[in-house]
Amino acid sequence: MESVVVPDDFPPILSGTAALKKLEQHARVTVYTQRASSPEELVRRLQGATVAVNIRAYSKFDEPLLRSCPGMKMIAVLGVGTDNIDLAAASRLGIQVTNTPGFSAVSVAEHTLALLMAAARKIPEHERELRAGRWTRLPMTQLHGKRVGIIGFGNIGRQFAGLAKGIGMEVWAWTFNPSPQRAEAAGIQFVEFDRLLSQSDVVAVTIKASEKTRGLLSRQAFEKMKPSCILVNTARASIVDTAAMMEALQTGKLAAAALDVYDREPLPADDPLLSLSNVVLSPHNAGMTPEAIERGNEMLVENVISFLQGKLINPVNG
Repeated sequence: MESVVVPDDFPPILSGTAALKKLEQHARVTVYTQRASSPEELVRRLQGATVAVNIRAYSKFDEPLLRSCPGMKMIAVLGVGTDNIDLAAASRLGIQVTNTPGFSAVSVAEHTLALLMAAARKIPEHERELRAGRWTRLPMTQLHGKRVGIIGFGNIGRQFAGLAKGIGMEVWAWTFNPSPQRAEAAGIQFVEFDRLLSQSDVVAVTIKASEKTRGLLSRQAFEKMKPSCILVNTARASIVDTAAMMEALQTGKLAAAALDVYDREPLPADDPLLSLSNVVLSPHNAGMTPEAIERGNEMLVENVISFLQGKLINPVNG
C-alpha cells in the first residue's frame, strides 16, 4: 500500500474521524498531531510518503522541502488556500496539488457577517465595559442601507453577498473575472477596484491569496477608503498590508477592522493588534463548524483515494 502522511494535524481535525478510517482502508496512513518544530522535522516526517495531506497553512511546502521528498507525488490540501505551497516547483517536480473548494463557504460567510456585526455594534467593547461594571453606550453603526464591497467573488464571496443582502445591504464586488451573467445571478454589481474602496461602507476580503493579491490592500488603498469604513478579513493576512492597516486604524482613516487571519499565527500575546479597541479578533476559526469540518475531511479523503486509483479531482496546479 502507498504511504500517506499527515504531518500537521494540530490542532487535530482529521484524527479519529470516519474520513480517516476510510482513508486507512486504501493506504498506509501516518498522522502527526503535534506541530513540527522546524522545517527539517517536517521533511523527516514526509520521507517515504507518496501523498502528503496538508491540514495547516503553517506547514510550508517550498521547493527545498519538495526536492527533499523525491517519492512525493501528491499534496492534498484541506481548504482552498495554497499560498503555503510552491505550486510552480510542485508542477516542475511532477507533484499534483489538490484542494477542497467550497467545503466551508457557508461557515466562513456566516463568520464574516458575525465579525462585521460585532465591529459595527462594538459588541466586544461593550461587553468589556459591562464586565468592568460600567454602563457605557458607545456610538454604533447600522448596516441596513449601507454598501458592502466584497473583494473576491468565489464561493465564500457569493455566500456572504446573500447574507449581506438579507440584512438590507447593497452589495458591490470586485474580482479578476467579472461578468454580467455572474452579477445578475447573484443580484450584485461588479465595480472597479478603486471605486469599491472609495464608495463602500464595509470592505470584506474573501479573495484567495496568491502573488497577484499579496499586499492588495496597501497604504494607497487605505487612503482611498472612507474614514467610517469597516474592514473585514476572513481570507489571508498577506492580502492586507498590516502596517498600513494599523496606521489607518490608529489615525482615524479606518473606523474598525474585524479579523480572522494574521501575519503570525497563533497571534502572539504582544501583538499590537491586541491593544486596539476598534479591532475585533477571532483565532482563524471561521470555517471550523462541525458541518464544514466533516465535509472538508470527506472531500480531502476523496481527493486522495481518487488519486491513488488513478483519477484526479479538484486539481490546483497543472
